[in-house]
Amino acid sequence: MQNVPQGGGAAQPASRTSTTATTATAAPRHRRGPGACLLIVLPGVVTLGAVFAFVSLVGGETAVPQDRTPGQAESAVSNVDGSYVPWLRRATADCAVGVTPALLAAHIDQLSGWQGDSASLSELGIARFSQAGWKKWGRDDDGNGTSSPLDKVDAIMALGRQDCSLSKRMTALRTKGTVNGDLADLTLAAYAVGADEVTKAGKVPSSARLFVSEVKERLPQYSALVRRNPEQGGGVQTVGARLQPPVVTLSVTSPFGSRRHPLTGVTKLHTGVDFDAPQGAQVSAAWGGVVEFAGMTPAYGYRVVIDHGAVDGKRLQTTYSHLSALQVSTGQGLSNGQAVGLVGSTGLSTGPHLHFEVLLDGQYTDPVAWLADGG
Repeated sequence: MQNVPQGGGAAQPASRTSTTATTATAAPRHRRGPGACLLIVLPGVVTLGAVFAFVSLVGGETAVPQDRTPGQAESAVSNVDGSYVPWLRRATADCAVGVTPALLAAHIDQLSGWQGDSASLSELGIARFSQAGWKKWGRDDDGNGTSSPLDKVDAIMALGRQDCSLSKRMTALRTKGTVNGDLADLTLAAYAVGADEVTKAGKVPSSARLFVSEVKERLPQYSALVRRNPEQGGGVQTVGARLQPPVVTLSVTSPFGSRRHPLTGVTKLHTGVDFDAPQGAQVSAAWGGVVEFAGMTPAYGYRVVIDHGAVDGKRLQTTYSHLSALQVSTGQGLSNGQAVGLVGSTGLSTGPHLHFEVLLDGQYTDPVAWLADGG
């Protein structure tokens, strides 16, 4: 049986001898030239190869944004120049805590990638304002005669006002012990799903966690952008970093850090430090400032929160909890060391003591570091 080629052609010769004979008698073949397709395609291939070689020589890695880190998703930082940083600072200047210029920029990035165009007619500009939302928060902040969500400066300022308003509301709720968590996270959650949902959950609800995480992922890059564009001509006044002892004797009974709550049994961050003190002992302001809150709360009992202003551009607050009596009222100005209340055991407490907290831009820090030598 003959061996048939897969292509269906003629049978192969039976022997080497017959192959030689056939080759000798066959008519000579003409060498075929390059086809038309090859003549057209080959110059293009050569040109494309030259382009790739040139890009590799001059540094093709410059296509990756300077602010990106390996494995990080592409950000809109490259779309934002430093001229917007002063507006980001101005938009967040009146925020009590939580909302920083970098956080506001990251929020805008998450909403729109800093791109003003949108397929939706109900979400306009880089901050994606609705008509109703713009009517509430929008103004002509750059003084060009028009208030528009399509104006980037107006949009930055408007979203800053909205976020700062939510931050103040979350601050009040957290001060009263109604909600718990990072203030920036609570503020973003209130934007995403509404303040009522956050209040109902008592923390960042599950429905808002993805939104919060997406904004926070962008935060490092915008923090770098803000640092590269420092404030010109001064900055925020510093009130000092050292705090005076709020009670006469600083005897720590429960330090700052993770612990199991003695009453609830829940293990979580102990947000301050507990100082042992007798019932009715005097509690004094660790620094001068303004009383932000003074009243009764479910968990902290009688509680005082003092806003001390800014330290290196960050808002400094101290709190005094489980008091038996208040000696100040909300809105009152205080001097360093002024009486604020008396030691007690109100709220969730096992005995007389002072629960003392220090917050910097809404973040809990170890109070002992502020009270020790060197601040």
